[in-house]
Amino acid sequence: MKNYPKVFIVILNYNGRDVIKRCLTSVFKVNYPNFEVVLVDNNSTDGSLEEAKNHFSKANFIKNEENLGFAAGNNVGIRFALERMADYVLVLNNDTEADKEFLSKLVESAESDEKIGVLSPVIFRGDTKEVWFSGGAIDWPRMKVRHLSKVETEDVYRSDFITGCSMLVKAEVFKKVGLFDEDFFLYWEDADFSLRAKRAGFKNVVVSSSWIYHYENSEKHKDSKTYWLVISGLIFFKKNTRFWLKPWLKAYLAVRKLKNRLDIKFEKNNLAPMVQKAYNDFRNAKF
Repeated sequence: MKNYPKVFIVILNYNGRDVIKRCLTSVFKVNYPNFEVVLVDNNSTDGSLEEAKNHFSKANFIKNEENLGFAAGNNVGIRFALERMADYVLVLNNDTEADKEFLSKLVESAESDEKIGVLSPVIFRGDTKEVWFSGGAIDWPRMKVRHLSKVETEDVYRSDFITGCSMLVKAEVFKKVGLFDEDFFLYWEDADFSLRAKRAGFKNVVVSSSWIYHYENSEKHKDSKTYWLVISGLIFFKKNTRFWLKPWLKAYLAVRKLKNRLDIKFEKNNLAPMVQKAYNDFRNAKF
């Protein structure tokens, strides 16, 4: 690349004291020559924002007055980047560690095809080095998404969706389809955004030579994670399912709710009450 497009790396932080230093240390070692870091803090209470400010003064810092969730929190940083004429915005989890060449390889691939709009590196589990994400598939009949764990042989290959763990987006994609949908507080906003980009004519791709590592922090909060996965999934399929599939999903969801009631009655799953709460809250909300 003769010219290096401007990239803003947006990192959303919420009580990430255990992970934020590792993440920012790796980001500032990235060998791409034209990027800025924007750390958006969702009103952390563990001192992680102060820790980041003390050690990484080159970053831009934005503090939200409350925990806005993933979509709205990241949108604050994305708007900041677009107002400063970003060519690309990289949304990056605070519990990741970046390979020094990962951003250069993503931008190089993005620049090679004007139709490429949203890109992901291959994401490995930080603790085991197993593949955590090498592409994503939307399973419409079963109302699920799947993280694929096989890295394809092509340098760049298509994916149904790109995970918000690490998502490089061309500025023109945001200008055409909007930002993350703030009806999603946590989870599924990345699949929704990827789908809107795809339906607008952009390609979602994985770059096999670009790598990062994910130390998944959300596994510490199983109840909360289950709740948000379920309710956000319901929002996603209500918003995005094609009309011809909706009768099937209505019947399928009825079966899932019956199974959930049986799980609670016979105490088969200790997370079943959180699933039921998600169903009830979705029914009572207006999306």
